[in-house]
Amino acid sequence: MIAALEHIQLAAPPGSEPLLRSYYVEILGMTELRKPPVLAARGGCWFASGAAQLHIGIDDDFRPAKKAHPGIRVDNVHPFAKRLTERGAKVVWDYDLPGHERFFSEDPVGNRLEFLQPVAMRP
Repeated sequence: MIAALEHIQLAAPPGSEPLLRSYYVEILGMTELRKPPVLAARGGCWFASGAAQLHIGIDDDFRPAKKAHPGIRVDNVHPFAKRLTERGAKVVWDYDLPGHERFFSEDPVGNRLEFLQPVAMRP
């Protein structure tokens, strides 16, 4: 039986770690996790917020994920979207998922990210 989702992994091009740290820590407000030394030697970064972890691995043949994406649940989705736009990140609202308010954005290497908050359905 699956108990929980441990983490999501995305890919990024070699040398992009400074851009990723800036985005995931300064814009999204996540905390960078220390990778075990044997994994740190491969490059990339790990981030967390609460129980949610996002790992980013380096891929020499990198192509951004434009369709596949993590769905990241947030509290107060509208202020969170404002935080992103104020820090220069693109926010595209999508109203097609019943019971949720959500928007899409991209990290600095072009990976698609979904941010959503459940909302009460109107009768």
